[in-house]
Amino acid sequence: MASTRDHGGGLDAAVARFGGMRADWVDLSTGINPVPYPIPALSKDAWTALPDQAAMDRLLRAARAFWSVPDGADILAASGASALIAQIPRLARTGRVCIPAPTYNEHAAAFDLNGWQVVTDQPASADVRVHPNNPDGTVWSANDLQGDLRIIDESFCDVMPEASLIGHSTRPGTLILKSFGKFWGLAGLRLGFAIGDAQLIAHLRDHLGPWAVSGVAMDVGAQALEDTGWADQTRARLIVDAARLDKLVTAKGAELLGGTTLFRLYRVDDAAAWQSRLAQGHVWSRIFPYASDWIRIGLPAPEAWDQLVAAL
Repeated sequence: MASTRDHGGGLDAAVARFGGMRADWVDLSTGINPVPYPIPALSKDAWTALPDQAAMDRLLRAARAFWSVPDGADILAASGASALIAQIPRLARTGRVCIPAPTYNEHAAAFDLNGWQVVTDQPASADVRVHPNNPDGTVWSANDLQGDLRIIDESFCDVMPEASLIGHSTRPGTLILKSFGKFWGLAGLRLGFAIGDAQLIAHLRDHLGPWAVSGVAMDVGAQALEDTGWADQTRARLIVDAARLDKLVTAKGAELLGGTTLFRLYRVDDAAAWQSRLAQGHVWSRIFPYASDWIRIGLPAPEAWDQLVAAL
C-alpha cells in the first residue's frame, strides 16, 4: 500500500523542480485553512510541565460542547487524527473492510498493514467513510455504513457542522474522527479526536499510552474550541472564498467536480500540465495518480490571491 499513499504538500520537491525559494511559493495542495486560528497566549506550564489532567479535562469539555457530543459517547484526544487512524484496525478481528475509493488513503494503508482485506464494496465487517470525502466532497449518511466497526472521518466536516453524524456516535461499534489541523489551520499542532463507543475509546486510550497530547496542543485547542465566534466567522469567509476560487478556475476552462469550502476539485484536460503551469508561477496544487484529469486546489491566504491569478 505504501506506493499509493500520496498526499498533498511536498513543497520542497516542487521548489527543487521549479525553482525559487520556499517563501516564494503558495501551497494550495492541502485542504488546510490558510487563515489559521490566532495562537493565543500560553501558560508557562504548557511548555514546561507534563500535561496534567485538568488541562485535558478542559480540552475534552470544550470539544464535547463544540461538537455537541451526546452524553452516551466517550471522547479521546490524540496527537492528530492520523495517530488514531493507525491504531483503529487493531480494535477488531481482521476481516474485510469497506473503504469506497477514491478517498484519503491512510485508512486503507492502516487496515492493510494490520492484515485486513481492503475492499470497496459491502458486505464487510468494518466500514470507513470520510465525511465529507476527500477529494470529491461526497457526503454520506449513517445508513451507508454497515459492519460491526464503523469509522466516520469528519476531518473536513467543521465547515458544514449541519452535516455531522455525531448524533450516531452512541451506536455500538461507531467511531467519529475529528481533525484540528484543517478547519483551524493548525496542522502543525498535531491534535485530533475520536468520539464514540466507550469500549472502543478505552482500547484506543490504552494503545496511545500516557501524554498522547502535548500541553501546548491542549491549551491552544481548548481556547480555539471555546471560541465559537471565530468558527462562525470563518465558515462565512470560506464560503465566499470558495466561490471566488471557482469563478477564477472555471473561467480558465476547468469544470467543478466537488470538494468542500477548504478545497475544490476540478476536471481539466491535463492535470499534470495544469499543475506544471501553476508551478511556474510558484503555486503548488494537488493531482492524483488515479485520475489524469483531476486537480485539487485549496484556498489561498488573503495576500496570495494575486499570485494565484497570475499563475492561472
